[in-house]
Amino acid sequence: MKVIFSLLLVGLGLFWISQKALGQKRYLTFELEAPQLQVSKNIWVYLPIDYDKSSKKYPVIYMHDAQNLFDSKKAFAGEWQVDETLDSLKMDVIVIGIEHGNEKRLDELTPFKNEKYGGGNAHLYMDFIVSTLKPYIDLNYRTKTTAKHTAIIGSSLGGLVSHYAILKYPTVFGKAAIFSPSFWYTKDIYDLTEKTEKIKARLYYLCGDSESESMVSDVMQMHDLAEKRISKPSQVKYVVIKGGKHNEKLWRENFGQAVLWLFK
Repeated sequence: MKVIFSLLLVGLGLFWISQKALGQKRYLTFELEAPQLQVSKNIWVYLPIDYDKSSKKYPVIYMHDAQNLFDSKKAFAGEWQVDETLDSLKMDVIVIGIEHGNEKRLDELTPFKNEKYGGGNAHLYMDFIVSTLKPYIDLNYRTKTTAKHTAIIGSSLGGLVSHYAILKYPTVFGKAAIFSPSFWYTKDIYDLTEKTEKIKARLYYLCGDSESESMVSDVMQMHDLAEKRISKPSQVKYVVIKGGKHNEKLWRENFGQAVLWLFK
């Protein structure tokens, strides 16, 4: 009861909600205190077309870099068009985007330190998602709360931390789309995967063959490690896009297929 009461107080005192309506764009934004990170996080919410007309519960996708997901005016280098894509697919899914784009992005999205670039506080960022954000979302929206119905999706450093999430929180996240992951950042992510006896999640790896020199081989190596630890090989998929570059265009054009595969 104390947890619920605290969340209700947060909902009353620490959030601001705004409805955006730019063309076909449909999303909400609010601000949430992240005590684990000692910052406030802007959170973006996409709701299915029929959300207000039904009483059913929906699966949830958690995504990083929310500023690049819905609105080209907020995006650094183009948007993913998440809302338009899901509307066109008539997907019954809620998307929760966590905004980054500040000086702490690298620190939050990397699970281990890099000798040159530092970082390594993804455990705090993931604790924010699991212990603060997800409970609030589950309390205030009609969600299917189990791992089977909860996905995490990201690209680049967001892909790295999404892979980390399914290893560290197997009872929370049952699906992940891992786009152009920055596995180069540290070999510790491979070591952690090797030490994981069993991976229960459904995994979709994607990269382009025109990214970094090591991108395809890095993702292939991780795919092979994951495949050996998943009971059903059909639960892991690996896609290489010919000519694909490390940018929002690659991720935007392949987001829909990834989501369809994850939730089929």
